[in-house]
Amino acid sequence: MTQVSDVMTRGVRTLGPTDTVLKAAQAMEELDVGVIPVCEGEQLLGVVTDRDIVVRGVAQGCPAEGTRLEDIMSRDPQCCFDDQPVEEVLEQMRDAQIRRMPVVDHDEHLVGILSLGDVAVKADEVKAGQALESISEPAEPDRSGQSAASGAAGGGAARPEAPGD
Repeated sequence: MTQVSDVMTRGVRTLGPTDTVLKAAQAMEELDVGVIPVCEGEQLLGVVTDRDIVVRGVAQGCPAEGTRLEDIMSRDPQCCFDDQPVEEVLEQMRDAQIRRMPVVDHDEHLVGILSLGDVAVKADEVKAGQALESISEPAEPDRSGQSAASGAAGGGAARPEAPGD
């Protein structure tokens, strides 16, 4: 059975909790990734995703240059161990509906990240596809706190009728 250590991405770029949202966004652009682990030394504190930046940062009017990652990051992320079977971790990813998972050793030091892409390329494309299908099942959105920016469902305001419609 394939273990996480056989397929994970090693040498992952990390940032600290006092680094800024701007630095995280720039790192994501440079590396072409959507997640950066937030660590204190080798200890994983959380992750910051491109979605965290948008939803917890930009949408709340936080300045990218002055907002610290500890203010917007996802804390206590789902993790897996480097010696776990990939199939077991795919099940965890399905249950949590996540596409990337930080990998730690048994001292809880970050050693890499496992993505569905890693599994598809290095292990089992079919199982990665099945996991993606489960992860991508639509959830019922919480529309209780929508702002005016949300607009009408399906693309915004209705278009005016054109002559002859």
